[in-house]
Amino acid sequence: MTTTCATTRRFAARWYLVDASTEVLGRMAARIAHVLQGKNKPTYTPHADTGDFVVVVNAAKVQVTGTKAETKHYRRYTGNHGGLVTEYYPRMLERHPTDIVKLAVKRMLPKTDLGRHMLSKLKVFAGATHTHHAQNPTPLAFHTTTTGRKGKKAGAKA
Repeated sequence: MTTTCATTRRFAARWYLVDASTEVLGRMAARIAHVLQGKNKPTYTPHADTGDFVVVVNAAKVQVTGTKAETKHYRRYTGNHGGLVTEYYPRMLERHPTDIVKLAVKRMLPKTDLGRHMLSKLKVFAGATHTHHAQNPTPLAFHTTTTGRKGKKAGAKA
């Protein structure tokens, strides 16, 4: 019995559709990163791109738990002296809702050329419509809820 090494050219990538309006950001991003890397397949190989394409719709309606809606911030550096720019979650949600999902997934992928290639297979749209109908994406449900520990709703008093 021999072990075959997966290569990118061997496998046809599938297309999945995720509706972000009912999902929690971090949990959804972790599962999307899992699919982009190909870890949901038995042919997963760390050095080859065996992942699938993921189309995310309704990114503007993604949910966060706890106080992250008020306290979460995104930092970037412009390249100029003193150019650290901080943008808080509500402003980011109104200006660039697709970047919230892209950044969450990007930070869960490998920080290599292969990771950047995997991220290019993520297509994020703020609204309910997308431009990839020809690929016929199949819905990808994660069955996540906003319940925390012991089945209580997030933010509910004990």
